[in-house]
Amino acid sequence: MNVLIVEDEQLAAENLVTELMKAEPGARVLGIIDTVRGTVDWLNTHPSPAIIFMDIQLADGLSFEIFSQTCVPCPVVFTTAFEEYAIRAFKVNSIDYVLKPVKASDISFALEKFRHYRTSRGISPPPGNFPVDKAMQMLGTPYKSRFLVRAGEHIRPVNAGDIHCVYSLGKATFLMDERGTGYDIAYSLEQMEQLLDPAYFFRINRKYIINSAAIKDIIAYSGSRMRVVLHKLNADDLIVSRSRVNEFKSWLDR
Repeated sequence: MNVLIVEDEQLAAENLVTELMKAEPGARVLGIIDTVRGTVDWLNTHPSPAIIFMDIQLADGLSFEIFSQTCVPCPVVFTTAFEEYAIRAFKVNSIDYVLKPVKASDISFALEKFRHYRTSRGISPPPGNFPVDKAMQMLGTPYKSRFLVRAGEHIRPVNAGDIHCVYSLGKATFLMDERGTGYDIAYSLEQMEQLLDPAYFFRINRKYIINSAAIKDIIAYSGSRMRVVLHKLNADDLIVSRSRVNEFKSWLDR
């Protein structure tokens, strides 16, 4: 079975390949693509795979955009960190969806549905194209509900609500969980700002995004600024930028 993987998280892609090989040892991964544009170009220049495992949030936009730019000639299984209630909004012609971190049992179940459809009807399931505008409208603005992180040799999910803060250090970006453990992540701070729900997360300066539930104290600081103390972190540079103070107050007072 020829498989195309569309995924922009390296850890998620590695995990998907590992679990796919457990579920389908004979599978052949034709490629791993991390952008909408790259996927469109690939589909326009290569024979169709048997099936595509496709993330929703890609490096350059939502994967829904792929369907409006080219024909997707095969079934699609969405791999996503969004919860089930949101998935229902766009589960139209896809075979199935699986929540991250993907497990071999999830893949086996999706492939079994694919085979059952093909056997019972004598044809492959319908291609992945579906009413994109309607799906996006129903889904609304998606924010990730969990992130995959590497802990030694293990890969584990961290729920968005359990993220204490996100911070940059040098050229790297780190996620700190509710236990105070930091994990190197593949996203930039700018990307994390788009992926996290602004109702709960706020970027206080160029270095930090904080969770409102993580705030322990707020202290008046020089120049009409504010210094934030988090339950698991009390750093001198947790200062709300002067230009963001009013917005920060409004965010806290929602």
